[in-house]
Amino acid sequence: MIVEQIWTANAYRNFNYLVACPEIGDALAIDPLDHQKCLARARDRGWTITQILNTHEHGDHTGGNQAMIKATGAKLLAHKNARDRIPGVNVGLEAGNIIHIGRSVELECLDTPGHTMSHVCLLSRTDRPALFCGDTLFNAGAGNCHNGGHPNDLYHTFVTQLAKLPDDALVYPGHDYIANNLRFTLDREPDNARAQSLLDEVEDQDTDDAMVSTIALEKEINTFFRLHSPTVIKWLRDAFPDLPDNPDAKTVFLKLRELRNSW
Repeated sequence: MIVEQIWTANAYRNFNYLVACPEIGDALAIDPLDHQKCLARARDRGWTITQILNTHEHGDHTGGNQAMIKATGAKLLAHKNARDRIPGVNVGLEAGNIIHIGRSVELECLDTPGHTMSHVCLLSRTDRPALFCGDTLFNAGAGNCHNGGHPNDLYHTFVTQLAKLPDDALVYPGHDYIANNLRFTLDREPDNARAQSLLDEVEDQDTDDAMVSTIALEKEINTFFRLHSPTVIKWLRDAFPDLPDNPDAKTVFLKLRELRNSW
C-alpha cells in the first residue's frame, strides 16, 4: 500500500489522500476536495484513480467529487446513510465492509459517528495499520459536532473503537490542526511534557511533508484520550466548578468537547 498525503493549502487546512496498489497502480482518492492536486499527483505517480471515498458529507470533503468523477469515471463510496446528502454515491458503506484497491490493498470500513452521524473511517489491513479518519480524530484533537453530529456518539466512537486500535497504527486526519490542538492540550494539561515538546517540533512544520502520528502518540498528547488524567480533571474543574469529585470518562470527554467549542 502506498499513501500520498496531499496538502491543499486552503483556508480549511484540508488534507486529501491517495491510497494506491503498488502492483497495478489503481488508486482510491479520499475526500479529494482539491481534485486538481489529486489528479496531478496521480499522473505524476502513474496511477489510475478508480474509486473516490468521502468520509462524510461536509462540502470541504465532497466538493471535488464531480470534477474527479468527470476526469476519471471513478465510483463514489460513502456511508450508506449519506446518500441523500452526497450526490452520485455508487456504493453505500457500513461497518465491516472491505474496500479493495487493485490487487493487494484492503481497507476496512469503520462506522464512526460523532462529527456527523454518517461518518466512516478506514483502517488498512497491512502489517502496520493506517487509519484514515476524516474529521473524527485529528492530531491532538477531536472533530466538532456542530453540523449533524452528537458528542455522545463521538465519545463512544473514541472509547469503543479508536482507543482499541493498535498503538502503532498511523493516523491520517482530514485537516492539519495539530499546533492549535496541542495548545488546547497544554491549556488543559500544562504538565504534559510530550505535548510541549511536540508543539515545539511541529509549530512551523512543512505541511507538504507533515508529521504522521500514531495511536500511541495520540494517547500521550490528545486530551480526548486522556480522560483519567488528574491534571486534566483538575483544570477542567476550574472551568466547570460543579464537576463531580470523581467524574466518569464520558463526563470528562463531554466537558472537554464543550470547552473546545469556544476555546
